[in-house]
Amino acid sequence: MVKIGIFYDGGYFWHVSNYYNYTHPRRARLSITGIHEFIKNRVAALEGVDKNYCRIVDAHYFRGRFSAHEAKERNKLLTDRIFEDVLMKENVVTHFLPMTPRGEKGIDVWLALEAYELAIYKQFDVVVLIACDSDYVPLVRKLNTLGIRVMLLGWDFEYTDQNNFRQVTTTSVALFDEVTYPVLMQNVIDDKTQRNNPAINNLFLPEEHFKSNHTPNITVLSHEPRRNAIAQLLNGFGFLDADINGKNLFFHYSELDNCDFNDLSIGDVVEYKLGRNDRGECAIEIQKVEYMDRDEETEEAPYNYEEEV
Repeated sequence: MVKIGIFYDGGYFWHVSNYYNYTHPRRARLSITGIHEFIKNRVAALEGVDKNYCRIVDAHYFRGRFSAHEAKERNKLLTDRIFEDVLMKENVVTHFLPMTPRGEKGIDVWLALEAYELAIYKQFDVVVLIACDSDYVPLVRKLNTLGIRVMLLGWDFEYTDQNNFRQVTTTSVALFDEVTYPVLMQNVIDDKTQRNNPAINNLFLPEEHFKSNHTPNITVLSHEPRRNAIAQLLNGFGFLDADINGKNLFFHYSELDNCDFNDLSIGDVVEYKLGRNDRGECAIEIQKVEYMDRDEETEEAPYNYEEEV
């Protein structure tokens, strides 16, 4: 049997998943189940064994995490718990460190130490890294000395965000050079000859799965249409320049009726109804207003940027 251990750099994985969900034409999140099936198929092919003899015996996910109070303030508590439920169902062990004001600290060191220790203790044949940082090069070199093959799933992509800033994500060349089995996932996913390959399509969650698991129950508070300008767009959530209990009114992209989330820009005016979900009051049944009379224009308010939703 070929024993496989998988180690996720969680912050990196979430960033890549956001890219495919909000920017890439796929418009879907990555599937943990699909990724694990892809890994087993790829390892079987590379190792020259039957897929039934390739087993994922361990999977670990490392990420910095906000405290419960901070996550609630940032409207992340429900999303985090839903994703953690997904990881548990797939038998992925979670490892969290407190998020600092400067972001994640110490995750790469912890991942490397755990991966090396478990590789020795459980005698993995193949270790799979879902990561991009050159900081993992020493780990790979150590695993190489043990005769353990290392597969790297990495992504290179760039795009322009909603604020017209160019965003670039690349995987360390040094890291690719050290591993046994480097896999550039964007090439695999965007290969037109594989567009009907179930193994590739199953790397993504169907849209209805994401909505059913991420859209909370909503109560309509008012059927009277309202209009306001968008003050912020981030990770599938928008915030309107509407003072609700001292905060901007938020909405989820699934509530958009006549446009796509990626077609919205800060300053666009939308028409909506007032609703409430388990996160508080929110905008629902949203339509982008293409034309608006000057006397209907809202006053510009300062944007309230946050690091994450």
